[in-house]
Amino acid sequence: MSWQIEKLLSERLEAESGYYQYPFGSRRAMAICYPNTYEVAMSNLGLQIIYKEVNDRDDWLCERAFLPDKELAKLYDRSRTPLLTLENRRPLCDFEIIGLSVSFEMDYFNIPDLLRRGHVPVLASQRGETDPIVAMGGPVAFFNPEPLTPFVDVVMVGEGEKLIHHFLDAYDKGRQAGLSRHDILRSLAEVPGLYIPSLYRHDYDDQGRLCRIVPLDGAPARVERQWNELDGPGETVVATPYTEFGAMYLIEIARGCGRHCRFCMAGYCYRRPRVRPLAYVKEAVLRGKKLGKKIGLMGAAISDYPYIDELVQFIRSEGLAFSCASLRADSITPAIVQGLAESGQKTITLAPEAGSIHMRDIINKGITEEHLLHSIDLATAAGIRHVRMYIMIGLPMETDEDIQGIVAMTRRVQQHMASIGNMSRITLSINPFIPKPFTPFQWMAMCDKKVVEKRLAYIKKELGRDKQIELLAEPLRQCYIQGVLSRGGRRVGEVLALACQYGGVKGWKRAVKELHFDSKQSLYTERPTDAVLPWSVLDSGLAPTYLVHELEQARKGAFTIPCFPGCRRCHVCGGTHEHKLD
Repeated sequence: MSWQIEKLLSERLEAESGYYQYPFGSRRAMAICYPNTYEVAMSNLGLQIIYKEVNDRDDWLCERAFLPDKELAKLYDRSRTPLLTLENRRPLCDFEIIGLSVSFEMDYFNIPDLLRRGHVPVLASQRGETDPIVAMGGPVAFFNPEPLTPFVDVVMVGEGEKLIHHFLDAYDKGRQAGLSRHDILRSLAEVPGLYIPSLYRHDYDDQGRLCRIVPLDGAPARVERQWNELDGPGETVVATPYTEFGAMYLIEIARGCGRHCRFCMAGYCYRRPRVRPLAYVKEAVLRGKKLGKKIGLMGAAISDYPYIDELVQFIRSEGLAFSCASLRADSITPAIVQGLAESGQKTITLAPEAGSIHMRDIINKGITEEHLLHSIDLATAAGIRHVRMYIMIGLPMETDEDIQGIVAMTRRVQQHMASIGNMSRITLSINPFIPKPFTPFQWMAMCDKKVVEKRLAYIKKELGRDKQIELLAEPLRQCYIQGVLSRGGRRVGEVLALACQYGGVKGWKRAVKELHFDSKQSLYTERPTDAVLPWSVLDSGLAPTYLVHELEQARKGAFTIPCFPGCRRCHVCGGTHEHKLD
């Protein structure tokens, strides 16, 4: 059956354009893996950018491997064939380096399976001199890699375009010097932005709380997160019809966000905000046009891009359709919604996050109901009539009145739409808040699951019978597993490893029980602001007191203005810690 696997992989490769394929053995070999299926993975622009960076070198090749879908998994299992890469159909274990690009907590469960299928020892502690070095990048590596440290040798902390080259160069140097695996890892620890988990010991007190992180063998006490100017490529590398966004040519027009929403990990880990020059983006649009693709604009807040109207007009003047990753209700423009309508979009997606002014002040959302209604006016006038709103429940300091505010706001939106002749459906996507590292809410307890269930039931009771309103919610069990993984330490990694032996997510409860892990304490206990956190060794560049200050601002419902030129409040952009935060 292995020939059937190779045939399917070959067919998939032949449908692509833009891939790299070097004879295996002509260069040093790295495999980059995304712990999900091909369809999901190839919609990830970060993976494609690193794939290009490595293959553009003259000494390394980079091939791709993914979690097999159900059809492929059956063939792999029946034939006992090791997981193969796409380009040369080589077993994963044949590569010197395996790179993992990790973006989402629920993908953690796929990593042991990916390594096992590739005939790579799942646990880093069990790898020998001839086994691959397993390195992890992606957003997870920015904020808390600890639950995955049982499986990885190297963590790339920060944006990878330049860091990947520093990593490969240091690895090459160690190999050429004949260093052992341990000594290579030790030398990699000297590279800014590379975190080697095995060189740090986590100590716990009698209550099982992390009390100190001890660097070993000369490893640095802190690992500084790396970031780039947007002076390199930021667009689709490999075009394929077989992805979630197969008809799109993805272009990253901006990175980072300076809005200071206090719940948002991306806003802190990708700070500072940067934009790509309009000239580059226009050229990228034309490259997408040659492939006959719809343009997908990527960024934290597309409507905040300073040249957005001119860009939209250019895209439409070229006869191209486009879509946006995200929009803010306070910066949306007539040009954007008109362009989206002409591109065939039927839904405007907005994220008020909360229904009450009280709650939006706490999270520093900066969106008013007037902004929301104005956006709906613009969209309706352009012909976009369906409205989707993202809402969170279980936010810190939330009250029953804030939940009632969600219902009241939805009714007001419904009434306003009716007043302008729009009787289309409203979709509410409602999910529980999950505290994230490196945000002002990193110390906060997650709202009790029973409370969230009660509040969700109230919203469903009040709005669920209205045929004009659609309610969507992610399964709560998965959300609370994400809550443990998001802020978990190495002991959570032990639970994850055992759960994967028992079948992944479905084995989570059994693993928690067998290891006597107190998931409720992990979820529901507020942590002191001076606590040693599992990710404390990572240096995000923020001033030591900045997140505590923002938590205090949240408690007061005080507004923090967006980033501005010359701003030195959080110190990511420079400055000294003596500067005042107010």
